[in-house]
Amino acid sequence: MNTATSVKTTRRGLLSALLRTVENFYLTIILVFLYIPIATMIVLSFNASKSRSVWGGFTLHWYAELFADAEIAAAFRNTLLIAVLSAVAATILGTAAAIGINAMKKLPRTICLGVTNIPMLNADIVTGISLMLAFIAFRISLGFQTILISHITFNVPYVILSVLPKLRQTSRSAYEAAQDLGATPRQAFFRVVMPDIRPGITSGFLLAFTMSLDDFIITHFTRGAGIDTLSTLIYSQVRRGVVPSMYALSTIIFGAVLVLLLLSNFLPRKKNAAA
Repeated sequence: MNTATSVKTTRRGLLSALLRTVENFYLTIILVFLYIPIATMIVLSFNASKSRSVWGGFTLHWYAELFADAEIAAAFRNTLLIAVLSAVAATILGTAAAIGINAMKKLPRTICLGVTNIPMLNADIVTGISLMLAFIAFRISLGFQTILISHITFNVPYVILSVLPKLRQTSRSAYEAAQDLGATPRQAFFRVVMPDIRPGITSGFLLAFTMSLDDFIITHFTRGAGIDTLSTLIYSQVRRGVVPSMYALSTIIFGAVLVLLLLSNFLPRKKNAAA
C-alpha cells in the first residue's frame, strides 16, 4: 500500500512538474513573439544604416533628426494632445455614467451595459465610417475637433467598464453614514466613495489614453486635410518607406509608457507597505 501510494505520488509530482514546464515554455514563446518586434525596433533606432538588415554602427542621429523634423513634431503634438484631452474627458464622462448605471435597477442597468459594450465589440472601421457620416450629416468640418470627439466617444465605454467593478465593491452604507454625520452628498462622495474607486478611475484613464494614442482607423476616417497623428503619418510613409526617425519616436513612446506602468503599479504597493 505504501509503495503504491508512493508511486502514485511520484507520478503526480512528475506530471505536475511536466505541466509547469510546458506552461512556462508556452508563456515564454508568447512573450518572445510579443517583444521581439519591439526589441528589433529599438535596435534599429540606434542603427546608423537605413537598412533593416545591415548594422551600420551605433548612432543617435535618428533621435536628433526626430526633434528637428517639423512634420513629426506636429503629428506627435496632435497625438499627445488628443490622447490627453480625450482621456480626461472620457474619464469624467465615464465615471459619471458608471455612477448612474450602478444606481439603476437591474433591467435598465442591463440595457445600458449592453449599449456600452456595442462600441467595444463593433469593428473600428464601422465606428469610424459611422462617425464620419454623422459629422458630414451635421455639417461639421472634419479636423482636430472631430478626431477629439471621436476619441472621447470610443474611450467612454472603457472607462465605464473600469470604474463599475470598483463601484460594486463599495458599500453604500459608508456613503449614507457620512451623510448622517453631517457631510453633504458632494463631501460624502469625494471623501468616502472616491478613494475606493480611484484605482478604477486611474485604470480607465490609462486605458483611454493608450487606446487614443494607438488608434488609426477611426482617426483616419474622421480627420481633415492637413491634420496628422503619428498613426496616420506612419501610414502615409509606408509607400515610400518609414524613416528611421519613426523607430526612435516609437522607442521613446514605448519607454514612456513602460515607466508610467511601472510607476502606477509599484507606487501604490510602496504606499501600502509604508502604511
